[in-house]
Amino acid sequence: MTRIRQDDFIGSIADALQYISIYHPPDFVQAMHQAYLREESPAARDAIAQILVNSRMCAEGKRPVCQDTGIVVVFLKIGMDVQWDATLSVAEMVNAGVHRAYTDTDNPLRASIVSDPDGARRNTGDNTPAVIHTELVPGDRVEVIVAAKGGGSENKARFAILNPSEDLVEWVLGQLPTMGAGWCPPGILGIGIGGTAEKAMLLAKEALMDPIDIQVLRERGPANRAEQLRLELYDKVNALGIGAQGLGGLTTVLDVKVKDYPTHAASKPVALIPNCAATRHVHFTLDGSGPARLDPPTLETWPQIAWEAGANSRRVQLDGLTKADIATWQPGETLLLNGRILTGRDAAHKRIADLLGRREPLPDGLDFHGRLIYYVGPVDPVRDEIVGPAGPTTATRMDKFTDMMLEQTGLIGMIGKAERGPAAIETIRRHGAAYLIATGGAAYLVSKAIRAARVVAFPELGMEAVYEFEVVDMPVTVAVDARGQSVHQTGPALWRARIAGIPVVAG
Repeated sequence: MTRIRQDDFIGSIADALQYISIYHPPDFVQAMHQAYLREESPAARDAIAQILVNSRMCAEGKRPVCQDTGIVVVFLKIGMDVQWDATLSVAEMVNAGVHRAYTDTDNPLRASIVSDPDGARRNTGDNTPAVIHTELVPGDRVEVIVAAKGGGSENKARFAILNPSEDLVEWVLGQLPTMGAGWCPPGILGIGIGGTAEKAMLLAKEALMDPIDIQVLRERGPANRAEQLRLELYDKVNALGIGAQGLGGLTTVLDVKVKDYPTHAASKPVALIPNCAATRHVHFTLDGSGPARLDPPTLETWPQIAWEAGANSRRVQLDGLTKADIATWQPGETLLLNGRILTGRDAAHKRIADLLGRREPLPDGLDFHGRLIYYVGPVDPVRDEIVGPAGPTTATRMDKFTDMMLEQTGLIGMIGKAERGPAAIETIRRHGAAYLIATGGAAYLVSKAIRAARVVAFPELGMEAVYEFEVVDMPVTVAVDARGQSVHQTGPALWRARIAGIPVVAG
């Protein structure tokens, strides 16, 4: 009988989480490289290049591919003949592994999990607890899938119970444009069909754990309805022209995965869950011989792509920046930022809103006048780093604070990822401000532009504190200009027309 030792199991979970924080799966790297080679949109091609360069840098530097190191999801298939040499429960062992991985001093991972989710929302400090799915199966092995799911993509999950006669493809195509770019495309779509509400969602999440093989499927042809749906959705989703980072382009998804399950005759539950450009999962089996062995991919896995700003990129000096300067920025233009920026996410914005609502001053030293704010929650630095991976967070979460910040604090611009909502765009236009985007999925690359960092306010918020960063040639794209023009509206519309073969009239 196989005996699984407690320390082996905990150590394997911890090692797996460290592994996936650093290394993209090779199939993802290869699929992203193929997307890069065929991409015709300059903006999308540039974004994919940054993601690939970031991925290789993380493999070399052994640092997280994204600052959002995710909520841990573990799938276990435990053989019924396995005997545990353990004093902890299986869930306790998983969470011990999570604790060990996220507090590793050599590569600390960002703690993002909060308890009392509709109340105090206190950070648990070590990213526990994990979400665990356990199945008992015949055999004497423990099969494990460890994944880390970022909030930006998880927040874009969709679910519906369709009528049996309703078109599933039509429903999916209707959902994608409403999801925006906060899930950091290009990525993978997991589709779950059937069972009950919770079963469909689980199927969609499980589907994301399968390897990228859409081109292999295309070559051999579909063997069942689920595979037919994969091919149809892959083509039709990419024809939407959403593209990398929502900027417009040929590749929105690298693959579409579909799992189904028998359901009630009156129902058709359908779930859609995207995986982002920080796709992270690894599979291993424990047989009682010791902890899992996870061999890093060779550096030859990554293509030799050198990212550098284009010749038309504009260097911007932030210190002394005015609205007149901002008015000259053009939608889709690449800027290289130099100088000082402030940071802030949801919790900091809520603190600021509460202070202003009570007509109380902001903390000493916190002055937004003439400044840009970067929506980011960085990973803690190690060794000689100024800051750990520091990629952008989804900007729409700050939309409700945008008018307040531009009206009452003197702020003149924002940096994040993905699109802004209509009300935020109108506020940006009215104030003559601008919204810039950094590439989601290029957190380590972005962090190299940060040359100094200090906490300015709300240190008790941890990674959500307000920092001041000094940056040198930090690459960003003008997403919403001072006139309210948004590349997340114009870019996909342009590429959707091009893909469909519709003539595009300039201007």
